[in-house]
Amino acid sequence: MNTSKQSAKNHTKPQSQNIDWMITLLPLVLIIGLCILFFCLPEQSNVVLGKIRFLFGDTFGVYYLIIGLGIFLISIYIACSRYGTIVLGAPDEKPKFSFFAWGSMMFTAGLAADILFYSFSEWILYASDPHIAELGSIQDWASVYPIFHWSLIPWGFYLVLAVAFGFMLHVRKRDRQKYSEACRPILGKYTDGILGRLIDLLAVFALLAGTATTFSLATPLMASVIGELFHIELNRTVVTIIILVLTCVVYTYSLLHGFKGISFLAKSCIYLFFGLLAYVFLFGGETKYIIETGFSAIGRVAQNFFQLATYTDPQRTTSFPQTWTIFYWAYWMVWCVATPFFIGNISRGRTVRQTIFGGYLFGCGSTIVSFIILGNYSLGQQIASAADYIAMYQKNGDLYSIIIAIIRTLPCAPLILALLFITMVAFYATSFDSIALIGACYSYHKLGENESPHKLIELMWCVLLIALPIALVFSDSSMSNLQSVSIIAAFPIAAVIVLITFSFLKDAKKYLLEIGK
Repeated sequence: MNTSKQSAKNHTKPQSQNIDWMITLLPLVLIIGLCILFFCLPEQSNVVLGKIRFLFGDTFGVYYLIIGLGIFLISIYIACSRYGTIVLGAPDEKPKFSFFAWGSMMFTAGLAADILFYSFSEWILYASDPHIAELGSIQDWASVYPIFHWSLIPWGFYLVLAVAFGFMLHVRKRDRQKYSEACRPILGKYTDGILGRLIDLLAVFALLAGTATTFSLATPLMASVIGELFHIELNRTVVTIIILVLTCVVYTYSLLHGFKGISFLAKSCIYLFFGLLAYVFLFGGETKYIIETGFSAIGRVAQNFFQLATYTDPQRTTSFPQTWTIFYWAYWMVWCVATPFFIGNISRGRTVRQTIFGGYLFGCGSTIVSFIILGNYSLGQQIASAADYIAMYQKNGDLYSIIIAIIRTLPCAPLILALLFITMVAFYATSFDSIALIGACYSYHKLGENESPHKLIELMWCVLLIALPIALVFSDSSMSNLQSVSIIAAFPIAAVIVLITFSFLKDAKKYLLEIGK
């Protein structure tokens, strides 16, 4: 009873003396400073960041590819080995959430809104790339790369780190919910020194940069949807800011109601998401084509997985991997700061094997279904010459107007536009629920398993996460530059991901010896 009372007290007690203000505010100040610099000196900053990005993405691009493939293979090894039997909690503990609730929160905590955006249009980007002509036809290959770039390797980043963080939180009962703490089995006492602080600063910096840039992908689409629904010309900047504020209100309300609010919003997202997919699949008129092309695309990914994962284009005939594959691996690495922490947190009571394979089944599976249905619907129209989306893209380069054009071809298009808008707001809100929660946990020097951040700290993170994208809406060059900063930040983050992975393996091996397995 006393423990219960103390736990409840910890959940409400303001722990101001325990707040790590340097980790909380310094990365934010740095990013705001960069944004001001980008805004005042856009051309000079573009040149500098372009050179740095070229160095990391082109000169050292194979570094990202090796780590991406390596982490995926390690995830399969961990799940199939004796490490997979470890329960993230007490040995006889049961899962805290049902599989559906757990899977819903896990899927929506990641790049769910971005997945929805790219599902409609990503094949167009690849179809316009000369590398597809090298491989064969648009029919055969344009739908392959979206599945490859958004499935096994990206989710491998999430799931390996999720079990590492879940083990750290629920088995080892660590009270420092930070990136550096997951490195303690290897770093030892250096975790509490400058090296540990550097890792945490880098992690929060990447978190804020990645958060700000991801809003750039879908909010203009949401603004375009509003203009299409009401048949009015609107200032995209003003509408985007209104959407950002609306999303902030939704996810702040949800977060302040704890995991119950997050779970409800996540499940609502999944119903809306699969409702949208089902409608396009059943009533779009391309059902047969969607099934057959999707089945073929999955087969090509399976047959050519290692070739796709290791292709470097050493002669730079098209620079396809530097433009796409390396960019995506880096972008997912930056997002690995928050999402795996959240997945590890909600995976209490599940085994390591259940977490990894369940994550691949629900998270990766839902992603693949989205790309197969939404992407192949419009690809089918392109192949049948019912529309020419490739020409539209080559003419104006505006994916947002193309997506609107695709949706116009569906029955009851206004209804689908409204459903798309609501789903994207809900997806963004759920994603930022998890990010704000993890950011708030990062704001404390120590935070026990039964403790949660103060509501005011959570509220502060909700505001911080939305304030930066709003400031960046006024400058397209700033958003582009900050995206480059995110990709550059992935270079050291990748090394930390490897360090966390081997730290988990070392600590998990020790734990199995302790319990006699």
